[in-house]
Amino acid sequence: MALSMLNNQVDPASSPRRVSVLGSTGSVGCNTLDLIERRRGDFEIVALTAYRNVEKLVEQAIRLRPGAVVIGDESKFEELKTALSGTDVDVSAGAQALIEAAERPADWVMAAIVGAAGLGPTMTAVSRGAVVALANKECLVCAGPLMMDAVAANGATLLPVDSEHNAIFQVFETERRDSIERIILTASGGPFRTLDTAVMAHVTPAQAVAHPNWDMGAKISVDSATMMNKGLELIEAHHLFDMPEDQIEILIHPQSVVHSMVGYSDGSVLAQLGTPDMRTPIAYTLGWPARVETPVARLDLAEIGQLTFEKPDETRFPALRLARQALVSGGSAPTVLNAANEIAVAGFLKDQIGFLDIARVVEQTLESSENASPRNLEDVITIDTEARRIASDSVRQLVGLA
Repeated sequence: MALSMLNNQVDPASSPRRVSVLGSTGSVGCNTLDLIERRRGDFEIVALTAYRNVEKLVEQAIRLRPGAVVIGDESKFEELKTALSGTDVDVSAGAQALIEAAERPADWVMAAIVGAAGLGPTMTAVSRGAVVALANKECLVCAGPLMMDAVAANGATLLPVDSEHNAIFQVFETERRDSIERIILTASGGPFRTLDTAVMAHVTPAQAVAHPNWDMGAKISVDSATMMNKGLELIEAHHLFDMPEDQIEILIHPQSVVHSMVGYSDGSVLAQLGTPDMRTPIAYTLGWPARVETPVARLDLAEIGQLTFEKPDETRFPALRLARQALVSGGSAPTVLNAANEIAVAGFLKDQIGFLDIARVVEQTLESSENASPRNLEDVITIDTEARRIASDSVRQLVGLA
């Protein structure tokens, strides 16, 4: 699907603009609300959702008075309902309620539910033709062709929030895409960029979530440490920009200043630079096609002094190799890759398996899974469920060997 399908010209200037934030208590969600509150009169909050963080969701709801709030974990419903009693906020819980929140008539939807759980709500927002700010890379990893077909069929606008894809979007000359030779995703390299494999075998979850540049949740931080996040972004970029695998490069850039680049046939390479603050790409999607002011620190290249780049080591970081293989294989392989990674990362964060075991679980799951092309969302969910079962078995086997 060509990038032109992302770039429908819509008018976001109606005030107040109706917005929903799916995954409002996570890092991206909180940063989104920070920007919205700085221009409070410009926005009407239609819905906020979270999975388990009732305390944060209640705090946001009391402050912002959305039309509805949803907690994904149904066991938290009574706590949420009690805390918001006496308000006019509609309260609900569960997976179906998340879908219904995405169905509410928001003009702009932040899709920031982490993992495959965000697939259904995001597809729902796309299917009603909304402007969707996509912060959930797993949606395109698990169901890229289905998602992009839905964008085209429903006249939706898909705006990438990941700093790398947002950077590419800003310098990708859609009207001259024939002159584009490659896109270059930059990666910080994570906290273990210079560690030997033998040392990485013994790193702890606390060390893995301590990202050197970005403030992210635990799962995403571990993905950065294994570089699986860059593998998932590779697959996402393929769908967003309709670029083949061999025209997507990954480059280690420890300073996280150059967020990504696009190379052209005349030898030009266009890049988007900025301080590592997610409010910049979020603001770009929130105001698109205009730009809105943000409070982020301004880039001072003289103070930074030096920007460095290096090739990634796919031997020490096999997640990159596995992601490329999954993209080339196509079909259900990317869905299996993502599901297995989620299970493996959860096992690592619980101290059940080691850091290097994450890639082992993913590779074993890919090898043990049949590759079939999903025809619809139900097929994706079935494939995802089976891959999680296989990955969970692999984690249990590793625990038994420990």
